[in-house]
Amino acid sequence: MRPLFFLSSFVLLLTASPAVSESLDFDQVLERALSTDNRIKEREHYVTAARARKDEASGSDDLLISLNSFVGLTPRVDGGLYGEDGTGCSGGCVSRGDNRDIDGITPWFNLQLSLIKPLYTFGKIENYELAAEGNIALKQGDVAIQRGQTTLDVSKAYYGYLAARDTRKLMLDARNRLQSASQLVETWLEEESGDVKQSDLHALKAGQALAQSYFAKASALEKVAMTGLRTLTQWPDGDSLTLLEGRIRPLPKPVLLLPELQQQALERRPEMGQVEAGLKVRRALVEAKKSEGKPNIYAGIIAGAAYSPGRDQLNNPHIYDPFNYEAATPVLGLQWTFSYGAQPAREARAQAELDATLSLAAFARQGIPFQVAESYHQVQGYFEMVVSLEQAAREARRWMVSSYADFEAGLEKADKVITALQAYVLAYGLYLQTVYEYNIYVKKLSVVSGES
Repeated sequence: MRPLFFLSSFVLLLTASPAVSESLDFDQVLERALSTDNRIKEREHYVTAARARKDEASGSDDLLISLNSFVGLTPRVDGGLYGEDGTGCSGGCVSRGDNRDIDGITPWFNLQLSLIKPLYTFGKIENYELAAEGNIALKQGDVAIQRGQTTLDVSKAYYGYLAARDTRKLMLDARNRLQSASQLVETWLEEESGDVKQSDLHALKAGQALAQSYFAKASALEKVAMTGLRTLTQWPDGDSLTLLEGRIRPLPKPVLLLPELQQQALERRPEMGQVEAGLKVRRALVEAKKSEGKPNIYAGIIAGAAYSPGRDQLNNPHIYDPFNYEAATPVLGLQWTFSYGAQPAREARAQAELDATLSLAAFARQGIPFQVAESYHQVQGYFEMVVSLEQAAREARRWMVSSYADFEAGLEKADKVITALQAYVLAYGLYLQTVYEYNIYVKKLSVVSGES
């Protein structure tokens, strides 16, 4: 039994599926985030709801069916108009007066039916339908805006992770170099060789501790950024996510000029489409509110029937008996509901909302080009900073490597090594931070110009 147990355990270990590991580039991460972001799905549901409102408005001129039926109770009634004793009365008849006497209870079956087809509503249905169409465009704009926001969120997490990872590696390298230099100084002090002092050892250890603190901070930011990526992409907890890019690199500089990007933004930005849709909605609502003060013309059929088995029926055509009757007729009607106090206020409110949308449209036509210009100039400035800091980091590394080599050979003092290492860490750290910010502004420019 024991060999069989070990064999089955071995088979289970072989068949157990390990955690899946997949490496993705930025476009793959973004595609997954856009397809799984519940904020986008929420706004897509609002689009579906807006389409349903449009269908509701379009169907308002279809056949309207109203049906009401009930079963009640009513007193029994025997005899004709003059009671049981005067059934055949031919002269000097006295109408019976026992309408409040209860001589038993009988069921009362009642049915009321109306079939109504609106013929003309003086623009109510048409304008509400136009408003509903504009509302669909507004909600679709919300989807596009959220997709842009998701793109920026993914960009911050993606490039933030790369920058934090590279910073962690930088601090690890600096810490290791300082640690190696500290050990070398300790050896020289013990052997009383080399041009070093005890203060040099303290300076190196202080720098080593400082590098360790920055290493810990970068490690935390790296983990936070990766958690953000996993959240945005809804990555399974059991699977590991790695990025294809080995280190952070600056994105290509946009080729379009500022006027071209501004014009593109005015044509493509979802907010501009929302402004136009909002004006369409408000204008339609203004006309719809004005139409509310006008009547509706309709045609249809109205029918009704009632039956009470415990009441004698009256067949006199001049007498209406609500407990026993049948009636049906085609109708052509005019329905008019007008509130002298509320109707003008409704129209004034709709007009004020239209004026507010017009003001928003004017602001959007000014504000959107400014947003594009802001991101454009930031991209230009940060691009120049990236180029300069890349050169500075390269030269600082050469300075650091040569100083460290001279220090190991006993040709350089410890403070010179620390100064060179500080310059390298500062230059390369600023380079990584600047590349991150530059990439974010490139992505932001793409979003605010309507490119993505």
